[in-house]
Amino acid sequence: MSSDRRHQVFVSSTYEDLREERHEVIQALLELDCIPAGMELFPATDDDQWSLIQRVIDECDYYIVIVGGRYGSIGPQGISYTEQEYRYALQTGKPIIAFLHKTPSNIPVGKTESEAESKKLLVEFRSLVQKKVCKYWESPTELGSAVSRSLVRLIKTHPMPGWVRADKAVATLAAEEMLRLRRTIDELKEKLSKSELEGPEGSSELAQGKELFPVKFSFSVTDADETDWDCTRIKPICWNDIFLGVGSLMLDGLSEEQFRKILNRVIEDEYLESEEMANDEHLQGCGNIRDILIDWRDEQTIKVQFRALGLIEYSKIQGNPGSEWRLTAFGDSSLLKLCAVHKDDFKDWQIKDEQKVEDAVISLAAPALDATQDLKNATPPL
Repeated sequence: MSSDRRHQVFVSSTYEDLREERHEVIQALLELDCIPAGMELFPATDDDQWSLIQRVIDECDYYIVIVGGRYGSIGPQGISYTEQEYRYALQTGKPIIAFLHKTPSNIPVGKTESEAESKKLLVEFRSLVQKKVCKYWESPTELGSAVSRSLVRLIKTHPMPGWVRADKAVATLAAEEMLRLRRTIDELKEKLSKSELEGPEGSSELAQGKELFPVKFSFSVTDADETDWDCTRIKPICWNDIFLGVGSLMLDGLSEEQFRKILNRVIEDEYLESEEMANDEHLQGCGNIRDILIDWRDEQTIKVQFRALGLIEYSKIQGNPGSEWRLTAFGDSSLLKLCAVHKDDFKDWQIKDEQKVEDAVISLAAPALDATQDLKNATPPL
């Protein structure tokens, strides 16, 4: 048994007839570094003493009852205090081991009940106790050994808090708290690592990636007659292009105004180079397209969508009002995948450049080859 933690064991029995047996049991408990507790010496008629017995049983880790040849004095409830203690321990769910005399007929007459009613109650009590785990004994020495073996097994199968010294308790609590905090840190690290690789639960059902989002915006334009017009258009843009445009400038955070300006710039780049604008008959002959402004509803939709996808977050940092919108760990990871240059991205360019060099070499070498051939044709054979 560990000396750092001691278990308190309540020993319940009649007293006068089991003095020697109780001595062996208490000795066995002390050798196991346990704390024996028992209330058989309290007056049976004192109700306050029963309240104390209940408190002591509550504070104990385990409960032992020893049944010999006597039932004990009858209390106000019509049963002995030994049975009353047993029933209370049973009711409160205390781990219990019962030790019954194997052959009650061999017990000396002076240690048995003489009244028929008490004998009947003893038989009924033995029957009640035998419904739970119980061991049998015939001598005090055998009882002490049985208690030692049984309690060691019970502590293993039903571990209880026990008692520790105050100075060691602080160290134990500190160690347990450190272990708890370490587990919490490991769990948070695991969640953080997972958040960098996966979006929030359910985000796979949301529009994202190369799916198009129809962005409504307005702008001003001047026609051939120098007349200014205000126009409204809708340009479908894929979510990746929107996030790439905004996210690449969000590494240090963006304010609301900066976020809006970047969205306007993304729309401007997408629209000015689009076929929609080139084929827009209302804009033929017009120039000076300016003041492109995204519709405020679509602006909010984009922010909400990116938050729902786990790409960005809103965090107002004290002392830094210009960086409310920031990339999440998953957003940063996703942005790197979009921005990073893959090794085959410029393969076609390399092939074209190599082809150009080869064509240039052939072009430069062609006159010299022609001259050599002419010289061969002009030289008479020997």
